[in-house]
Amino acid sequence: MKVASVSTQGRQASSEHQGTGIQPGLRHAVVLGSGITGLLTAWYLRQEGLEVTVLDQAQAPALGASHGNGAQLSYSYVAPLAGPGVLGQAVTWLFNPASPLRWRPRADWRQWRWLMQFAAACNARQSQLTTERLLRLAFYSRDLMHAFLETPQGAGLSFSYRRNGKLVVYSDASALEGARRQVALQAPLGCEQQVLDAQACMDAEPALAHPDCGMGRRMVGGVLTPSEEVGDCHAFCVGLQQLLQQAGVTFHYGFRVEGWRRRPGAGAHAVFGPQGEVEGDAFVIACGAQSAPLGAQIGLDLPVYPLKGYSLTLPESSAMPSLNITDLAKKTVYAPLTGRGLRVAGLVDIVGQDSRLDPARVALLRREVQAAAAPWLPASPDAPCEPWAGLRPATPKGTPVLGATPVANVFVNVGQGALGWTLAHGSARVVADVMLGRKPGLALDGLQYRR
Repeated sequence: MKVASVSTQGRQASSEHQGTGIQPGLRHAVVLGSGITGLLTAWYLRQEGLEVTVLDQAQAPALGASHGNGAQLSYSYVAPLAGPGVLGQAVTWLFNPASPLRWRPRADWRQWRWLMQFAAACNARQSQLTTERLLRLAFYSRDLMHAFLETPQGAGLSFSYRRNGKLVVYSDASALEGARRQVALQAPLGCEQQVLDAQACMDAEPALAHPDCGMGRRMVGGVLTPSEEVGDCHAFCVGLQQLLQQAGVTFHYGFRVEGWRRRPGAGAHAVFGPQGEVEGDAFVIACGAQSAPLGAQIGLDLPVYPLKGYSLTLPESSAMPSLNITDLAKKTVYAPLTGRGLRVAGLVDIVGQDSRLDPARVALLRREVQAAAAPWLPASPDAPCEPWAGLRPATPKGTPVLGATPVANVFVNVGQGALGWTLAHGSARVVADVMLGRKPGLALDGLQYRR
C-alpha cells in the first residue's frame, strides 16, 4: 500500500511552478516532523510553489518539544549550554538530587560521544563563536517572524504573542559582573541590553517587588532586553498547520517511518512504514530528537541527542509578571501567556529517549516555583496545573545542523535544542533556500552537516 505516491520526477512543471526558481526535478518535498521547525520548513517550501507532504508519528502537530516549551522568544539570549565553568558546576549538580541537571548513564555510545563532544566545547573561545553564530540566526529568524506576522495569514494567528521584553534575574554579584561583560561583547552584534541594579529590576517588573517573592528578595540585579518576545509555540503550530492545509499541503499523522527506499546513485525516493510508503523528490528530516536515529537509517551521522526538559502551565493571574523572566540561579524561565496562563520551564535530564513525566522532577520544579515566585501563583492549592516533559534535540556545541547532507536529496533542519521556537523561522528559511539552490540569507559557517 502507498499512502502517497506523488513524486513528480520527470514531470512537466505546472504553470503554478513556473518562474519560482525551483531546481529541475524538484517538485515534491516530504517533510518528516510536524513540530515548529518542520511546519515552518513546509511553509516556506509551499510558498515557493512546491508540493509538500508532512509526516509525523504523532496524531497531531507539535506534540513533541514544540508542545510545552518555555514560550520565550529569546533572540538575544542564545549563549550555548556548553560554556566555561559549566563542567565544574555540572559535577556538583550530579550529586544533588534537587539540582536542575540529572544524568542517567546508559550503555549507548551516542550518549557518551555526545557528552565528550560537549565537554570539549565547554571553553570560552567555542562559546563565543557559537554565540555569534546563533545571534546571527536568531536575528534573522526574528526578522522573518515579524515579516510573517505582517502577512494576512500570520496576522490571523492567535498564540498569545507579545513583544514584552525579558529580564534575567541574578542572585550572585559575580555572576552579574559576568553578565555585564557578556552584554558588552554582544552589543556590537546588535543586542540592545541594559544591566540593572535590584531596584531598577523591580521598577521594570513590579511583580518582583512583592515581599513574598523569593526571587526578588535574593536578587542583586539583572539584564533587561526590551525587544524580546513571548508566544505559545503549540498554538502557533496548530494555526500554521491549518494555513498549510488551506494552501494544499498534505498531512499524514500516525505515520512511523521505519526506513528509506533508495535509487542507486540518486539518493532517496521514498520513506516507508507500517502505514505504507511515501515518495518524494526531496526529503527534510525535521523531527527533533528522533532525527538522529532516522538519519542513521540512511547513513547520516547527526550529532543530536535528547535533553529532557519540563514545564508547568499555571492559571493566569493578575499578579504574574508582564516581562519574560529568567531566574538564572535556578535555571528556570517564566513566560506570561495572555489568555493561557503562566508557563514555567526548566530542568535538564540526560536520560535518552525517555519522554515520560517523572513525578519527582515535576514536584521539584513546583517547589522551586513556589519558593521563587509564590505571589504569581493561584491562591488555591487546587488550581489546575498542566505539567509537561519533552525532548530537546541538542547538539554538543549548541548550533543546529541545517541544509544539505551527503545524501543528494535529503536535507536536515535539526539540533536547535532549547532554542527551537526562537530559531525556527530562520532555520526553515535557510533550509528552503538551500533546497531551491539559492544563497541563504546568512552565512552557514558552523551550521552545516559535517561529514
